[in-house]
Amino acid sequence: MTSRGAKYWSTGTIPLIAPDLLGSIISSASDIAVVISDMGQILSVLVNPQQKGLDVQEDWNGLDMREVLTPESATKLERRLAEFASGVENDKPLELNHRGSSGLQFPIRYSFHQVGPDGAILLLGRDLRPIAEMQQQLVEAQLALERDYELNRDIATRMRVLLDISRDAIAFVALNTGRITDLNGSAAQILGGSVEDLKGAAFADELTGGAGTDVLDQLARAGRSDGAARTELTVRRTRTPLMVGVTLFRAAGERMLVCRMDRADHAAAGTQALNDNLARLYDSCAEGIVVTDRSGQIVSANDGFLDLADLDNSGLALGRNLSDFLVRGGVDLKVMSDNAVRNGQIKLYATRFRTDVGVELPVEISVSYLADAESPMLGFILRDGTRSETSRAAPGGVDDDTMRSIRELVGTASLKELVGETSDVVEKMCIETAVELTGNNRVAAAEMLGLSRQSLYVKLRKYGLLARNDD
Repeated sequence: MTSRGAKYWSTGTIPLIAPDLLGSIISSASDIAVVISDMGQILSVLVNPQQKGLDVQEDWNGLDMREVLTPESATKLERRLAEFASGVENDKPLELNHRGSSGLQFPIRYSFHQVGPDGAILLLGRDLRPIAEMQQQLVEAQLALERDYELNRDIATRMRVLLDISRDAIAFVALNTGRITDLNGSAAQILGGSVEDLKGAAFADELTGGAGTDVLDQLARAGRSDGAARTELTVRRTRTPLMVGVTLFRAAGERMLVCRMDRADHAAAGTQALNDNLARLYDSCAEGIVVTDRSGQIVSANDGFLDLADLDNSGLALGRNLSDFLVRGGVDLKVMSDNAVRNGQIKLYATRFRTDVGVELPVEISVSYLADAESPMLGFILRDGTRSETSRAAPGGVDDDTMRSIRELVGTASLKELVGETSDVVEKMCIETAVELTGNNRVAAAEMLGLSRQSLYVKLRKYGLLARNDD
């Protein structure tokens, strides 16, 4: 109510507002307010004080509105001004893109209001940049979802193809629900159903374990165990015994079991066939095969080793130490065993072998560390190197490449100097190899090279190897 008792607001009327307050009200009610003439000339510009990012210049006053708009927005403005000029009423807001001083564009949605008898038009604008940024974020999120969808589809296709072509019977089981999430045709055939029927079914309902044993717990325990995780179960529908290999993993926060199923009779037959073949290979192999404990004591030896060592029967080898048959004895055995334990295997180690009657011959030895056994063992394969040395020795004594290299050196120095330098190179290489093989054990390296410990130290110092090996 006014002081005279009249209402401020009534239908179709507004209260009188002081001119000095009108601009503040308009700028606060909109992000930007522009007054233009009926021809499009800018008469006044007001910007909401809260809108700090609008690139609006004070020198807009007096410019044509089209000059601060992009070409397509200028065309839309001309059409709206033509409607005003023809008396057509259009209350629909108009989105116009402004050109900023930095070259960037910013969109504004204007509502048009005709004010005054001179045809002036008031444009009240809302900044559309927050909406545009939100739309851009939505578009990027949609594109990211589509990329993820295509990636997941690609991975799912590859997995489906791998499952279908695999000869192994494989099923994926969710540990928290115990249900089959996926399986291939081979697994469905073993379980006595179809892929469609079994997918989503409870895996424990298709198998039975031992008396009073929960199938899912039995599988989970097998998955958590070290080594080859296999457990024996029975198919409920066909009563077929199975050997199930289990791998436990976590994907997207869910714990999963990969179960590889094989009929127990097939698995046993395959294992037995492999064992039989390995036994026949061990007995008939032309190379010497010896299995020892970690200390080198022989626990088994094949006929090839007995022939190499000139032994009449395996009883003469069992219980003896392999170092008894090596010229360098414990040094060679320690070098081979330490390196095999550290690296898993040694492909080739050249040394000299002493038979039971004292004959020495060169041998090449391969060593494997058998860590999976209850008591870790070492497996040695010994090959007679006599034939190899004979084949490596050329009839003429020196091959063409060696002769060519020697001819190039002749004349550059005296014969004594050439021989001395070559000997030094070979000697240095031999010392470096012995030190490396023995793990910088200089006592063992000296024994391997047939030197005294003092002589080895002198040569290490001579070739600058002493400080390097200490480091």
